[in-house]
This record gives sequence, C-alpha cells and structure tokens, in this order.
Amino acid sequence: MKELLMGNEAIAVGALAAGVKVVAGYPGTPSSEVLETIAKRNPGGVHVEWSVNEKAGAEVAAGAAYAGARSMVTMKQMGLNVAADPVMCVNYVGIRGGMVIYVADDPGPISSQTEQDTRHFGKYAHIPVFDCDTPEQAFQAVQDAFEFSEANGTPVILRATTRVCHSCADIEVPEIKNPPECEGFVKDSKWVIFPRLSHQAKLKIFAREAELADAFSEYLTDTRDSYKGLGGNALEGNGSVGIACGGISYAYVKEAIAGHEEDFTVLKIATPYPFPASLARQFLMGVDKVLVFEELDPYIEDALIYEYGNISLDIDDFILGKRTGTVPAGGELSAGLVSKIIDEVAGTNLSIECCEYDDIPDLPVRPPVLCAGCPHRGSFYAVKVAVAEEQKAAKEGKNGADFTQAIYCGDIGCYTLGNAAPLDMVDTCLCMGAGITVAQGLGHADGRTVNFAFTGDSTFFASGITGTVNAVYNQSDMILCILDNSTTAMTGHQPHPGMGITMMGERVEPVDIGKVLEGIGVKSIRTVDPLNLRESVDAVRAAIHEKGVRAIIFKSPCIAIVSHGAPWQVGEACVGCMRCVNEIGCPALIPHEENGKKQVKIDTGLCVGCGLCAQVCPVGCIGGKSDD
Repeated sequence: MKELLMGNEAIAVGALAAGVKVVAGYPGTPSSEVLETIAKRNPGGVHVEWSVNEKAGAEVAAGAAYAGARSMVTMKQMGLNVAADPVMCVNYVGIRGGMVIYVADDPGPISSQTEQDTRHFGKYAHIPVFDCDTPEQAFQAVQDAFEFSEANGTPVILRATTRVCHSCADIEVPEIKNPPECEGFVKDSKWVIFPRLSHQAKLKIFAREAELADAFSEYLTDTRDSYKGLGGNALEGNGSVGIACGGISYAYVKEAIAGHEEDFTVLKIATPYPFPASLARQFLMGVDKVLVFEELDPYIEDALIYEYGNISLDIDDFILGKRTGTVPAGGELSAGLVSKIIDEVAGTNLSIECCEYDDIPDLPVRPPVLCAGCPHRGSFYAVKVAVAEEQKAAKEGKNGADFTQAIYCGDIGCYTLGNAAPLDMVDTCLCMGAGITVAQGLGHADGRTVNFAFTGDSTFFASGITGTVNAVYNQSDMILCILDNSTTAMTGHQPHPGMGITMMGERVEPVDIGKVLEGIGVKSIRTVDPLNLRESVDAVRAAIHEKGVRAIIFKSPCIAIVSHGAPWQVGEACVGCMRCVNEIGCPALIPHEENGKKQVKIDTGLCVGCGLCAQVCPVGCIGGKSDD
C-alpha cells in the first residue's frame, strides 16, 4: 500500500525490500532516520546497530558483505571522514553481498561544521556513486545500488542531500520479508589486503571504470531492465538551451521550467561517478548553451567541461596517459619506464643506463614471514590446534563445539604475516583495527561460524578499543585475540600506551589491556604465554565453548627486544617427519638430508631458543641448548 514517507524512510524501506541483512551506522543529521526506520520496520531477521563510530560501522558492513549478505552503513558527510580508512580499502578487496554506503550531505550547512561533497570522495576512492533527487527516486535507487554492487563486486555510495532526506512523498511500500540466508564466508586470499594484491586490484578497478561509465550512460529513467528504473539518469526534451543537474537540483529545475519544457534539454545525472560520458556527449552535441545546477561543488560542471574538450579536440589522440592506457594505471614509474613510453609515442631513441634491464637476473622469491621465535607464531598455532581439536571432538561425539567453520580476521601489523603457509591463519585483512569489526559483521551475517579477531597491542590502542566497545554494546559473538608483544614491532619498535614509556623517554604507568577490556565490559579475559603451547590451546578451547565477546591476551615480548637465549638443537632421534617445519614454518628450521636420511637442522644464526618447535615435535628430539 502507499505510505507518506520521508526521503530517509523511503531509503530504509527500499533497503529492506532489497533484502538487506546487516545495517550499521552512526547518528548524524541528516542521515539518522534511515537506520531508525529499518530498526522500527525490522521483520526480525535483520541485524541493526548503532556502531560506536562510522569506521566501526563500515567494517561491520564489510564483514557481512564478505559472507555474502547484503549490508548497509549509514552516516552524514562528516562521518565519511571517520570511515575513510575502511572505505578507501574495501573497493580494493571487493565484496560478495551487495554493500551500500549511505552518505547524507548537508548543503548550507544546516547542521554540520562544513559543506562537503561526497561525489568527490567516490571518485577519490574509485567507488561508484548513486545520487538521489526525490524520495520516490531514492526508494528505487537504493534497490538499484544493491543490485549493481552485487553484480560488480564493489561497494556503492548512495548520496542524498538534506532536502531529499527530509522531504516527503507517497511511496508504494511492498511487503517486507526477512532477508534470505547468506551463503556464508568462503576463504580466499583475496580478502587479505597485501601490496601485491592491491596493485592488481587497482588495475582491475581502473579498467572497469570505462565499462561502468558506459553502463551508466544506459542506466536511464525510462528503461526497466536489470538494475534500471526510476533511479536512473535522464535526457529529456530537445530545446536549444541545455540544463544539466543532479540530486535535489533536478527537482528544482523541473519545478522552475514547468510549462516551458519544450525550450530546454535537461540532463539529469543520477550516477555522478563513473560519469556517464556517452550520455553527456549526446547532450552537449544537441544544445547551444548549457546551464548547470547542482549541490554542492561544480562536479557535473567540471565533468561536462572535460567531455566538451573531448568532443572539440579529439583529445584521445592528443593527451595520452593513464586514461588511454599509454601510461600504467597502477604502480610506480621509473626513469626507464618513462623513457620507453616516450620512445613509443614520440619515435625517439632515448638512452639512459637504467633502461638496460636485459642482463639483470630475476630476484629469488622471498615471501615475508614471521621472524624466527616470534611469539605470534605460537598464538596462531595454538588457535589452529584448538580449533582442530574441537572439530575432532565434535566428530567423535566428545563434547566438541558445534560450528561450520572458524574464520580468522586479521589486522595490520606483523601478525598479518600469519596468512602465510603453513599457518594460513589470516582470512581477512582490511585496514587498521578492522579485524575486530569485520569479525562482528561476519557473525551477524552468519551465526553458524566461530569468529576470531586478531590484533596487536599497539593496534588495540590505535583503533581496536572502539571496535571492542562496539562488539560488547551490540552483543557480538567473537573471540578477540590480542597478540601483545610489548612494542609497535612492524614500524620500528615505537612506544605505545601499554609500554610505560613515552617518546620523550619518560617513565609512566602502563595502560593495562586486561583492565581496559574489563572496563569495556568483556566478561571473559584470559592471559597466556603463546610460547606455552598446551596452556594456550586450552585457553582457546575454553573460549570457543563460551558465547559473547571473550578475549585472550597472548603476552610474550617481541624477540627483537628480549632474547630467549641460546639456540636449541635437534637430536639424533629425529625421524625426519618434518612436522615442525610443516606445522609452524619457523625460518630457523631447515630440512636436511645426510647419508640418505631426512632430518631437520636448526639455523643457529636465526634461532632464539623460544622452544615452540620442541613442543610440536612428536618424538621429543628437539631440546637442550646448542653449543654454538
């Protein structure tokens, strides 16, 4: 039936009609009513939360989208600044379920510190942007955005401005049903944001933009094909005076020219990024003059100037660069590469030494790994063993925990390297602090999994505390693993609040992570030494059987600041099973063959005597101290 709905309410109802399963956000006028309306109209199967901030909300939504659920995060334009870290990264990682980032801009500003135009951010982040001009169009646009997002594996920004958010219209409201069960998280290396993968993703994103621009040129109001409908672009009329507009300005233009439509050709831009270039060129070639109306910045105006230049100057053959494929779209340039491109374009024969690459041999592959003796290796391995023991116990009917799979959400730091074989213990890595919130999103999307969130002590202070507050407040079910090595190791061992020393060298009272967790409201907190394998495994198994937010602090100092002592040695009893090598992957363990017998040797230049390998060895042949 028809209901009189505010623009934000129309977006909420449209999201529910599209099957959204997880909605997170942070209140901020003029966006707040979207989440509130979804909560009010929740059919029961949608997880809705006010997150502690926009960053946390975006990460929760990303986690849900990884699992294949449709998700939405809501905020105002100032909140997009807070959410920038995950928003800038999630397009590189990609998503499975549709993910819509709803941002309400505030021209005026009426209730904000500044005017800020989200269309620029979409271009900056290489994320497609849908713009809203009326509540009716917004209702359709959010549904189109979900479908477009899912079809292209990219998040989509849905932008509205204050007058669209708070104006009202009659909307035909469909029956709201619970969203379907999502497929669940599928483990894949693409969910971990590493430099090499990011470089490849940038090339794909850049190549895709031209295709999306063409698709948006066909995304028209008067068509009804897949993800095309009321929310589309429009080219209306055939008058000699052109008017280009978007958002609420389109409504103003329609009202202003009512009764004189034949004098104008109106271009409505509902997808400002990627800009529908073909449609814009068609518009420009059919008019004598163009007026542009838009809120806030001259975004459409600048894009039309660019397209007009293309028409007038055949610019594709005149200006060569990344847009034409002449210069690589991603990665670094070099003098050699620059000279090669110049030679190809200008027919020159530049000669500089750095261009001669033919005689340089390929460098050996040297993947990054955790240092020998790194306590993080013990932490990851303990969790891996505990999960395997629980799965085996469940299979044998011995009170093992019931879950479909364990998902390991990583973070930014040395422990990102836990993704490497043979540990294989990082399934997702988005941005700093996101492991904690992505785990929450995965849990809200699929309650059949056990979700671990790994973070370091420095990262916990930097951006993990807010995510933990979010988990407790929104009753998440997750195991927080804090890998406390008493330093900021990856960036050079800088001090942090848990170390008790400032950059000025002053001794201060260290901030106790356990007490912080207790103050937040985490009820189950365990502290273990990750180099004591059995103790750590037992702690993890106990946590698996609990519910809610529980934490395990794996506390052992980085080997760069505290040495365990002399290297260990392998005895003659070694049977060559290679379990120590294949299970923990310590670089100090070296497969060795002598007189036809396979054994393991320890590189005494690397070993720091942590003893983890001795606890893994099935025959107990590793021990003592080396004489080296």
